[in-house]
Amino acid sequence: MTEITTLSQFLKTANTQFQVYDMGRRVQHIDMMAFHQIEELNSPYPAPIQGHAQFAIVFWDASQQHYIWFIKLPLDERGLLSPAPRMQFIKMIIEALGRDPTQPLTEQQQDQLANHPFNFKPTQEKLAVFNALVRKQLGGKASPQYEFAYQYLSGQHPAENWQSIGLQGIADVCVRASELDHQTHLTNGFDNWALEVQIAVCQCLEHLSIDNALAKKILAKLETAEDKDKGYFLRALASHPKLGQQAISQLNDLGALSADMLITIAARNWSALKDEQTLTIYLEALAKQQQHFFNQIFADIVAIPLIRTQLLAQLRNPNRSTELATAIGGLFKVTKE
Repeated sequence: MTEITTLSQFLKTANTQFQVYDMGRRVQHIDMMAFHQIEELNSPYPAPIQGHAQFAIVFWDASQQHYIWFIKLPLDERGLLSPAPRMQFIKMIIEALGRDPTQPLTEQQQDQLANHPFNFKPTQEKLAVFNALVRKQLGGKASPQYEFAYQYLSGQHPAENWQSIGLQGIADVCVRASELDHQTHLTNGFDNWALEVQIAVCQCLEHLSIDNALAKKILAKLETAEDKDKGYFLRALASHPKLGQQAISQLNDLGALSADMLITIAARNWSALKDEQTLTIYLEALAKQQQHFFNQIFADIVAIPLIRTQLLAQLRNPNRSTELATAIGGLFKVTKE
């Protein structure tokens, strides 16, 4: 038997069909061609988080029974999958299946594989969006929570009845925004919902591409929200870098770029940092934090391919403040030790 060195090879040998989703910074479907490039070590993982790729593989065989693996694999300094841990994972799978990857997967084998050392558990919010995406992409029905969520979001229930709405139902409506009148209700109804529902909707939207009208409504809400809630509305603008840049500038003017807000931007709004002026604002605010915090956040975001070049250029920017220059000096000191 030909040696199996990639997950795609294993799943094809096992006569399964599969889809791949990024479960790191944002829950996103990964195009199959892009995943092959990542597996062949020709492309870096697009949104690494703390030096790892976190993804979900949904696969199914002729019986149409679906299985899910949540896998967390380390990346090298270039953002490429580290081959050794991946091979360890693949060998573990093959051994668990009696070295015959074409055999049917029993429930016992699934349980065995679910407890491997590369397994991780996504947050409740990410799971809700992931489940909604998978159901939609594979042509399945939305969850049982979908109907009530749709009714509430479309104004058929009083705003104070929000306790009966489920996060999974909200995710189903958000993922299916392009269907029927969902987008209209999300945009027109947003201001009428309880704050708790607005926040839950934002926790779903941060993983999705949203239209301009809804994004602008969320930006307006961000401006008036209490400080403790601003981060939720900022994250929901993840698919709109221009509005994200505007929001970051406003937060900076208010002196509201706290440590938590800086983490939020790194986790969801990193594409806004592609803009040089916004990146400067971000790094200057980051430099006001403790040195170890600066080092940790910088090391995390410099691994993101989209903004890596800009970040490295900032290390030698002659126009940076003394405070930022000191923080960068502290970063170099740690890397040399």
